[in-house]
Amino acid sequence: FLQVFLVEKAGRKPLFLAGLMGMLISAVAMTVGLVLLTQFTWMSYVSMVAIFLFVIFFEVGPGPIPWFIVAELFSQGPRPAAIAIAGFCNWACNFIVGMCFQYIADLCGPYVFVIFAALLLVFFLFAYLKVPETKGKSFEEIAAVFRRKKLTAKAMTELEDLRGSEKA
Repeated sequence: FLQVFLVEKAGRKPLFLAGLMGMLISAVAMTVGLVLLTQFTWMSYVSMVAIFLFVIFFEVGPGPIPWFIVAELFSQGPRPAAIAIAGFCNWACNFIVGMCFQYIADLCGPYVFVIFAALLLVFFLFAYLKVPETKGKSFEEIAAVFRRKKLTAKAMTELEDLRGSEKA
């Protein structure tokens, strides 16, 4: 509920990046806590705090923000298909992680969260370099960012952007 107000104030990309970085740091902290658990009993508290922070950062960034961004990256025509594909990818990855985590944890031991940390670093770099800020921008402005062109004084409508059927 609060995310709706927070996303309009802070912007989509900064919240997404903050969430990814917080999750990355939490995954590293979980790994350190699990590795040092046999040496220091208080590391269990570090691991627990890291788990809570991981969930909090997920709820700030990678949980809700992709749904905002996907809805704003596409025009009205392809938007339902894009949201369906994003939802399928989301649930497919959730299913894979849910089904495989125990086997990966048995294989990697206390270093299981290094895999998550590495993936979070890749996601952070991709989002930082490739994902545009969509807050307060029209579809035409976002499309222009992807085309690496600036909009003219008169913004193109979606139909004008199609350039007619003879050029298609």
